[in-house]
Amino acid sequence: QVQLVESGGGLVQAGGSLRLSCAASGRTGSIYAMGWFRQAPGKEREFVAGINWSNSNTYIEASVKGRFTISRDNAKNTVYLQMNSLKPEDTAIYYCAVDKEFPFATMFYEYHYWGQGTQVTVSS
Repeated sequence: QVQLVESGGGLVQAGGSLRLSCAASGRTGSIYAMGWFRQAPGKEREFVAGINWSNSNTYIEASVKGRFTISRDNAKNTVYLQMNSLKPEDTAIYYCAVDKEFPFATMFYEYHYWGQGTQVTVSS
């Protein structure tokens, strides 16, 4: 099992920035990649960004590319999501998740462990 704890969410005005963190503990040796998803009220959970744990290759969803950056600190078993130029439509609960085996996984069912989520609210 891998336990995940997100932090860094909050309320920000449009155009502002936030950095989310996700700390992993437990069987971290099983991590192949980590990803960020988000879910807005009444909408399905959608992929935002992912990062390969060994080589740091990243893959970013088109609607946030150029604004969001994913990075990781292996020594701290932590993944980050830097969010710049935030828009009201970025408002959602953001979840981090662990992928144990799939390259460039973007579907929620490809991820095995999930954090509890952190709320991001962007006001206009």
